[in-house]
Amino acid sequence: MKAVHFGAGNIGRGFVGLLLHQAGYEVVFADVADALISELARADSYRVHEVGEQPAVHVVDNFRAVNSNTEENRLVEEIATADIVTTAVGPHILKFVAPVIAKGIAARADDSAPLQVMACENAINATDILREAIEGSWDSVVGPLAERAVFANTAVDRIVPNQEPGQGLDVTVETFYEWVIDRTPFGDNAPVIPGALFVDRLGPYIERKLFTVNTGHATTAYFGYQAGLKKISDAMADPQVAADVRAVLEETKQLLVDKHGFDSGEQEAYVQKILGRFTNPYLPDTVNRVGRAPLRKLSRHERFIGPAAELAERGTRPEALLKAIASAVRFDDAADTEAVELQQLLRSTEAAEATKQITGLSSDHPLFPDVLKLVEERQGALV
Repeated sequence: MKAVHFGAGNIGRGFVGLLLHQAGYEVVFADVADALISELARADSYRVHEVGEQPAVHVVDNFRAVNSNTEENRLVEEIATADIVTTAVGPHILKFVAPVIAKGIAARADDSAPLQVMACENAINATDILREAIEGSWDSVVGPLAERAVFANTAVDRIVPNQEPGQGLDVTVETFYEWVIDRTPFGDNAPVIPGALFVDRLGPYIERKLFTVNTGHATTAYFGYQAGLKKISDAMADPQVAADVRAVLEETKQLLVDKHGFDSGEQEAYVQKILGRFTNPYLPDTVNRVGRAPLRKLSRHERFIGPAAELAERGTRPEALLKAIASAVRFDDAADTEAVELQQLLRSTEAAEATKQITGLSSDHPLFPDVLKLVEERQGALV
């Protein structure tokens, strides 16, 4: 069995590539980073270090590497004979990898089984985004795309912090991971990946992860930043920060239970596990890294405005989430492009318009007045 994986970075090697290797696939890593691909091409193996309460080291071998920038013909051939294609490149990069995937699918033998395609990105329904981009490059002369490829959305979760210098190809990750895959597109031919969880309804799991892990992680970062702390684990060791994060996850927990029917006890256990992950002292994760890109994190259907808006629509004022949003608009890291852009927007734009641009909320939304007040307060502090 062979899998072509786009994105040979830390997540690609330390999460998706590892699980595909453990499932018995030969993994072909594709990336545009010349030095990284050259290093992978020279190596026989690398190690994934899981750190936490039950640390472990996994050796990954039986892989190859292709430079997707300079070896397109070779990459097309690899896709044409692969069983699976996965990505971990970032949602905004999917449109750039789509054309070569389309060529690879078109080059498959007529009697080949449909290629199984899964985008493993930190975004909702990322595989749909990839499929639409592939359709834009598809040559209909070859025949219907649906006869040659199957596309399944996924939800992925594993904390992979910035790596210490000198690790080479080795990757340090947390022990916890979750790779949830929509089973329904595969019919009776779902791939066998023991480390993955196949479900019939992916939507609730996507939101559970987004509104618990992503919301909680970013909340920890922004409150930790405001408290002058450097590491995520240090932020969670601060009683006030920990209480604020817990309050936010209490609100999102109730939303998830009410909306999707998750068992309240099971969701509480999930929250406790997530909080334990954030306190992991073996992960050298910083509040600046986790808090980066605040404009994306504050957008309409993301980790803050998404659940807060739904709570407001249900008649509940999301007190804890509003406090977290107020902290997010104060994130002022000069090294982060979006943080700089956010502060410039707040300085130069009238409050109501800034609120609309940042959050995507309409002025008649029940959450809008509360967020507007937070924006006005931040603008007052910037004067």
